[in-house]
Amino acid sequence: TLTEKSIDGLITSIEDIIEIPDPIGITLEKWERPNGLQFRKISTPLGVLGVIYESRPNVTVDASCLSIKSGNCIILRGGSDSFHSSKELVNNITNAFTEAGLPEHCVQMINTPEREAVDYLLKMNDYVDVIIPRGGKGLIEKINSTSKIPVIKHLDGICHVFVDKEADLKIAEKVVFNSKMRRPEICGAAETLLIDENIKDKAINILNPLKAVGCEIRGDEFIQSLDKDFKIANEEDWSLEYLDKIISAKIVSGVDGAIDHINNYSSGHTESIITNNEKTFEKFFNKVDSAIILKNASTQFADGGEFGFGAEIGISTDKIHVRGPVGTKHLTTFKYVVNGN
Repeated sequence: TLTEKSIDGLITSIEDIIEIPDPIGITLEKWERPNGLQFRKISTPLGVLGVIYESRPNVTVDASCLSIKSGNCIILRGGSDSFHSSKELVNNITNAFTEAGLPEHCVQMINTPEREAVDYLLKMNDYVDVIIPRGGKGLIEKINSTSKIPVIKHLDGICHVFVDKEADLKIAEKVVFNSKMRRPEICGAAETLLIDENIKDKAINILNPLKAVGCEIRGDEFIQSLDKDFKIANEEDWSLEYLDKIISAKIVSGVDGAIDHINNYSSGHTESIITNNEKTFEKFFNKVDSAIILKNASTQFADGGEFGFGAEIGISTDKIHVRGPVGTKHLTTFKYVVNGN
């Protein structure tokens, strides 16, 4: 839904992107060899980005501004439910960028909601350098399996919060609540809560604030026994991205149990540990193989704006090129300049 409030949010995002330093033409490294050759590694744009997304019209603006800020051109393909909003936003963007002296077609939008257009775009590897999909798991899996162009992506956000036995429980209550309820529909929302068995008698204190605002609790046998309204979780729940006011909860045997569960079920997106023990945190950090690891902070901070990137064009769970929120400096590659005599 595009409202006055969300348009204000778009403007704020643009203002943040304006303040980001230009990521192009920066000397990333330089060195000299004994034979006198001088080397410089200099940042350059990726080229042409294809951004395929579903419902959110804010992506139209964020992606366009991030692309231009990093010296790239962009082809947008928005979803049918925000097609007309996105089209109007692209008209505004094109007019503004043309007034600023940018090439007329540096931002383009595919003017049809038909799926055949996406299939055609994914074969244009002579013209498009990178595909960035934003949307549900089905969309991203399809794009990843059919694209002839490199894809920067995450499939889903099955994010966990683990409350350690040495957690500050007041912090734990607030972090768990924010991680789930601030915006339950985003990929950085917590989907599973893990609680150390040493503090399982405190579990109800962490879960009650969620129940009070209508969040459905699905848990293991112990969690389910705490309240008649709590449901028993099945095996599928541990690998579900709810994107809704639903959370699965489980008692685990300390940090090792949490690590085992996360590495079995996580999508590699974002995990948070609530603890005051630095050694426990280090173990969690070293053993959990996800893009973002938080300590005593909400999973909802898995966001380019919160990272100080102005905005994000997406979040990556890949390990090649970029990982985590994708901002302007990640929409670059580099060239080597080598000076001889």
